Amino acid sequence: MGKKSISEVGLDDLVRAGLGEEEAKWLMGEVKAAIAKVGLDGKDVWREITAARKLLKPTHPHGLHQLLYYSVYHNYDNGPPLYWFPSLKESRRTNLGRIMETHCPKLLGVSYKDPISSFKEFQRFSVQHPEIYWSIVLKELPIHFLETPRCILDTSDKSKHGGNWLPGSVLNIAESCVRSSDYCNRQDDSVAIVWRAEGNDDKEVNCITLKQLREQVMMVANALDNMFSKGDAIAIDMPMTATSVVIYLAIVLAGFVVVSIADSFAAQEIAVRLRVSNAKAVFTQDSIVRGGRRFPLYSRVKEAAPLKAIVIPAIGEDLQVQLRNQDLSWKDFLASVNHLPRPNYYFPVYLSIDSVTNILFSSGTTGDPKAIPWTHLSPIRCASDSWTHLDIQAGDVFCYPTNLGWVMGPVLIYSCFLAGATLALYHGSPLDHGFGKFVQNAGVTVLGTVPSLVKTWKSTGCMEGLDWTKIRTFASTGEASNVDDDLWLSSRVYYKPIIECCGGTELASSYIMGNLLQPQAFGAFSSATMSTGFVILDEDGRPYPDDQACVGEVGLFPTSMGASDRLLNVDHEKVYFKGMPIYKDMQLRRHGDILKRTVGGYIVVHGRADDTMNLGGIKTSSIEIERVCDRADESVLETAAVSAAPPNGGPEQLAIFVVLKEGIIISSDTLKKRFSRAIQSNLNPLFKVSSVKIVPMFPRTASNKLLRRVLRDQWKQDLQRQSKL
Repeated sequence: MGKKSISEVGLDDLVRAGLGEEEAKWLMGEVKAAIAKVGLDGKDVWREITAARKLLKPTHPHGLHQLLYYSVYHNYDNGPPLYWFPSLKESRRTNLGRIMETHCPKLLGVSYKDPISSFKEFQRFSVQHPEIYWSIVLKELPIHFLETPRCILDTSDKSKHGGNWLPGSVLNIAESCVRSSDYCNRQDDSVAIVWRAEGNDDKEVNCITLKQLREQVMMVANALDNMFSKGDAIAIDMPMTATSVVIYLAIVLAGFVVVSIADSFAAQEIAVRLRVSNAKAVFTQDSIVRGGRRFPLYSRVKEAAPLKAIVIPAIGEDLQVQLRNQDLSWKDFLASVNHLPRPNYYFPVYLSIDSVTNILFSSGTTGDPKAIPWTHLSPIRCASDSWTHLDIQAGDVFCYPTNLGWVMGPVLIYSCFLAGATLALYHGSPLDHGFGKFVQNAGVTVLGTVPSLVKTWKSTGCMEGLDWTKIRTFASTGEASNVDDDLWLSSRVYYKPIIECCGGTELASSYIMGNLLQPQAFGAFSSATMSTGFVILDEDGRPYPDDQACVGEVGLFPTSMGASDRLLNVDHEKVYFKGMPIYKDMQLRRHGDILKRTVGGYIVVHGRADDTMNLGGIKTSSIEIERVCDRADESVLETAAVSAAPPNGGPEQLAIFVVLKEGIIISSDTLKKRFSRAIQSNLNPLFKVSSVKIVPMFPRTASNKLLRRVLRDQWKQDLQRQSKL
């Protein structure tokens, strides 16, 4: 990986990496002492440098972190390099470790050793015996059932691939979010939400207690009852603020259905989602304040549909827009319950477990997006995975810059409120120093990210000078992570773990994920999530052995708690099951990811099945090529790899699209030579770069996923023009 091995790194290298001569001498001595103690095995040396001695500090230049990491793992080929290692003492304090210590001696017998040694065995047990696993977890979460389920899983209905989960149960999941509970030591005076608005970076963070949250939710629920009929779908198209969280929970508490719409959508995209969901009204803001600028939002909602809109001011108490006759200000909406003797009290609407609470949408890059209904079961799944894999506990402060229009918005709400953690919200742009200062001042302990966000933080230096050392865990989702960017992120907090998460809206959570009981590697997943089973399929649809390193499309086991069993506007069976192979008498579920299982059993996502390319008769993935090109030259901010066959036939030709770091000038020919050299050295000497195109930015979905399809179409057009010359 590195140009030198750690034993070859000298004093001059440390100085060139940004250290003063005296500190470089001291660090050189410490590194040599570490090597003398543990030898030259990369994992042992890195563990000694970062965990035992903590030689690398957040204040050190990133170049120093790079030098030591890449030289420690010089020529390492035993799977992805590990950078974080669990301790036995801390593992027993995690949520998952605690239930393993309590239950596994009985469940696994004499084979049980400790949470770290026995994690894989317990994960397999949870797949083979989901009823036992979920009966344990449900006793740990503060889920209040009006009527308890007849059983955990009923598989008698063969028309449902995944069975019926918690049949017969009746509840309201929003009630479980806002009630006090001894399960997670959550009392009325516990802080439920901390938040700060952009531009108020020098002010104290705002706090909302659990009692205040409950009263606000119940007031909004009463106001909803005054205007709508039970079961109505009501949209939320606004940033994720304390107010939008209140509205979300109130809609669910009162027996209505949330329609999730991202605040970045244009009017046409808003209209599609309102139409597909048959929404009766929409909550929105007059505008969005982000990066010191105001962007119109209410005007887009007006253009989208003539539905009733309840409009919240982005700043202060007064709206900055003129409302239509049928619309209502937030102030007048709340005033509609003033006549009630107890406007802050509301009796929850209890419904069966499979009743719809939320309609979410896939990205929808072509045609109508898939409308994915969440039931009262879905929040239980996403919260339990956060509880086990991210180890969300009472007292944690969890921040994740996201939006209710995307799955991570609801996941964040339920992960906090069903585990007793505090939800941290920044009303503004996460790209600037103000967001980082909020993370510091709010005492965030779990910070969620997306890779492109981390890339921006690193390249702009906007988080310099901040103390993030209260963070004990990061979470990363949305797209494939960049190793060097994650090296930078983890180094800000003395190499705490970044838990990679990969799943889908239709799964209500992740299917592969990191955890705190296994060593972690940058950009890799250490395990399937608890109770999740999958196989990796070869080109003929046959599963590889579970212990074999391989690359192929994933096939999920269908018995996945919380996974969808219907879509509102598309044939669910056709989308997820038709054409998938049978494995051990199970119809596998389609997800569409291409996975690589490495030596050692770690998982790397190689992109979607439609991002696979054939170069010289060898199948590879866009992400694999991008990982190499991203590190091929210091001028590169990010790359996107696509391929296409010439119009007259012939082998696919590879094009690399590049976004450069700000202020950098370099020719595409120079980059082409460097990319070719890097790809041929690190991937395959037969791979050839046909073209490099420098662009100002990449096309992305509203959820920030890279649209390689658009770039691929551009490359096809270029090849078409070339064929006519």
